Amino acid sequence: MATYVGDSIEATVDRLQDEFRGDLIEPDDPEYDDARAIYNAMIDKRPGLIARCTDVADVIEAVTAAREHDLEIAIRSGGHNGPGLALVDDGLVVDLSEMTGIQVDPDAQTVRVEAGCTWGDVDHATHAFGLATVSGVVSTTGVGGLTLGGGHGYLSRKYGLTIDNLLSADVVLADGRLVHASEDENPDLFWALRGGGGNFGVVTSFEFQLHPVETVVAGPLFWPIEDLEETMRWYREWLPEAPEDTYAAYVVAEVPGDPFPEEIHGEKVCGLVWCHLGTEAESEAAIQSARDVADPLFEHVESMPYPTLQGLFDDLYPPGDQWYWKGDFFEDLSDEAIAEHERFAEVPTPQSGMHLYPIDGAVHDVDANETAWSYRDVTWSMVIFGVDRDPDKRDLLTEWTREYWEAVHPHSVGAAYVNFMMEEGDDRIRATYGDNYDRLREVKARYDPHNVFHVNQNVEPST
Repeated sequence: MATYVGDSIEATVDRLQDEFRGDLIEPDDPEYDDARAIYNAMIDKRPGLIARCTDVADVIEAVTAAREHDLEIAIRSGGHNGPGLALVDDGLVVDLSEMTGIQVDPDAQTVRVEAGCTWGDVDHATHAFGLATVSGVVSTTGVGGLTLGGGHGYLSRKYGLTIDNLLSADVVLADGRLVHASEDENPDLFWALRGGGGNFGVVTSFEFQLHPVETVVAGPLFWPIEDLEETMRWYREWLPEAPEDTYAAYVVAEVPGDPFPEEIHGEKVCGLVWCHLGTEAESEAAIQSARDVADPLFEHVESMPYPTLQGLFDDLYPPGDQWYWKGDFFEDLSDEAIAEHERFAEVPTPQSGMHLYPIDGAVHDVDANETAWSYRDVTWSMVIFGVDRDPDKRDLLTEWTREYWEAVHPHSVGAAYVNFMMEEGDDRIRATYGDNYDRLREVKARYDPHNVFHVNQNVEPST
């Protein structure tokens, strides 16, 4: 097998040598280890070839060559994928990280983004016009992976999921064709791209709807961990009734070092991360309601540019840490679930924690069958994450995350945001797509009948 793979890599390089304009990086190249590094240092995959594309033509050439020589294909954008599905052992990585063009149309309030961009790149470009679209909560996240998984973040209660703001996409298919997907062109593919992951092709560019978002009232508010039961019970009643301008994610964490005051370093806390789009009076009233529940240990909530909020926690989560995470959707927070959150509230490292991200409000305005994302009636997307720089803590991080998740999972709806899943098997993927799963299989059969794009949370084509 090794000889076969080696021969395939050599033949692929020969095939690409004349037409490919980007870099072709092989295991003996000096930059290989840097090129195969992704955010999660638990992942140690060794691709046979990394094709760092400069344009759509490079993507077409790379996909075609890999298919002709029977190489597995992985697609890399920002490299934030938890289980490391941006890489593949012995196969070819279609690396989009050099494709970072952005074009803003301030009159139409739209932006076209190449697939190698991060959300920090997008925020930088759109903020100059007082505009933004829905993205995640860390600016170094790649546009491609977050969008194709559905995408939720600080603006979701007001403006929906990222896919609810996707207007069109350009896609290189398994057979090397470039197609455009929108409500009017290839609408079945466009439906599947909105939440169906990287199953259908290599998306080379995205077009998003923008919204007037310039300055927000945002930041963290922490309570002592002893207040978890009281504050989470309040939060489960308050958040669903809050105006859509109000976003507050509930967190369980440990206070890290700077920029937090030294006297609270190492404190175990629960709390909220705010993003308020309304007036200062409205935001103050919302925050005061949280203060009235329990006295905050710390708060730093102020008016800031939206890109500042997006990058607020970037330094806490640099590339090269050990990562393990698992997620679930929740309709409500039962007393039994809250008791389990309380039981696991002693996080194992300062970077580990649990977040409950609100996905109600405008997210509920879209029907379950309008996009591949089928859970349009849940209130929270939960993620439990074990993170640390030290490789010796790998088992600690994994075990704590799994045990915490196993305790709260019975109180969930049984499905999760696909971007918060590790490699968890077909049953979890089916549960996540629910009634939309069979339709996804049909679209897969139409656009990728041989499952060329299977290094992902895979939806197999229908027969």
